[in-house]
Amino acid sequence: MTAKIAEQIKALKRGTIDIYTEEELIEKLTEAAGNGRQLRIKLGLDPTSPDIHMGHTVVLRKMRQFQYLGHKAVLIIGDYTALIGDPSGQNTTRPMLSGKQIEKNAKTYLDQAGKILDTSDDKLEMRHNSEWLAELNLADIIKLTSNMTVARMLERDTFELRHKKGDPIGIHEFLYPLMQGYDSVMIKSDVELGGTDQTFNNLVGRDLQRDDGQKPQVVITMPILVGLDGREKMSKSKGNYIGVTDEPPDMFGKVMSISDCLMENYFTLLTDLSDEKIAELVNPEKTHPKEAKVLLGKMLVEQFYDKVSAESAAEQFEKVFAKGQQPDVMPEIKMSAQPISASSFVLSCGLVSSGSQAKRMIKQAAVRIDGEKIADPNAEITPADGMVVQVGKRKFARLKVK
Repeated sequence: MTAKIAEQIKALKRGTIDIYTEEELIEKLTEAAGNGRQLRIKLGLDPTSPDIHMGHTVVLRKMRQFQYLGHKAVLIIGDYTALIGDPSGQNTTRPMLSGKQIEKNAKTYLDQAGKILDTSDDKLEMRHNSEWLAELNLADIIKLTSNMTVARMLERDTFELRHKKGDPIGIHEFLYPLMQGYDSVMIKSDVELGGTDQTFNNLVGRDLQRDDGQKPQVVITMPILVGLDGREKMSKSKGNYIGVTDEPPDMFGKVMSISDCLMENYFTLLTDLSDEKIAELVNPEKTHPKEAKVLLGKMLVEQFYDKVSAESAAEQFEKVFAKGQQPDVMPEIKMSAQPISASSFVLSCGLVSSGSQAKRMIKQAAVRIDGEKIADPNAEITPADGMVVQVGKRKFARLKVK
């Protein structure tokens, strides 16, 4: 192994869990360097929700590393696999999404992934797996399933657990890893990236490539980013996520809310800081935890916006949380001066997602109007020009009465 390849391997291994196998990766990198070929680096994303969050960026950042080394990212939008729903990490059968939901979600993915990846034509290829999966007939599917046994499928932890408990497993769920693996065959993947929850699916891709006469892809697994709750993986459905399209103040504020014990996980997976620097930042004897979080918050906002937005978000956070003042900038909501119930008023301001959430926040004393707490969801509110509404610690709006 040359010094250059050794350096690349060291950089690529940072923040990973497993490489299947490192020897094959060295071989592929060496071969590519020798003949000037770009490796094809695969990542599949099922558009099961409209937003990409920081958990998704862990593998996207690794994909970008390969791009920097001259290789081509192949981003597969799983518009067809999303019809089934990935059973990874699920203890129950996922509800099947409609084609309309999937299409709507998929439209947002390239723009959001483009915040991290190099989107130039020579560095990124974007495909939809409906291009080939929708063309399979029954005979093709039967042939595909002949490559896998039921015993092998039941090796998967979630299937094994559900089988032992007597919980139902749909036959369509067995098809999911085969379809994801077939994607690797169709795009001739050299390397596939994924979280540790994708290990089984990605290794199936290796098997199917061998059966097709291809060199099997290298599989690189990444850690799961823990959500804001500090317990479960980051997920929009669990509400413990930081979205890549969150506004700078929200993104910064969410970072400031994480527990100290998550700092190393976030710095390692979401930044390019050295291990030595991270060790210094997460050591309370060398760096105060708040100082470390402020740095992390600024770094993430700057990644997805710019330095000015990062500094502004930090200043606004300090003003609102440390000094108890209102932010300088907040959304302006247009509303009539007609009296309205407090819960409907908060919902109309766009600071909650539903009337029930508005009532809950009011009962929890988390709603203020011009600094005064509102206790009764049914209290009558008469909107006034310039009125400031606050929900929780981070959400504000100013009224403009029509």
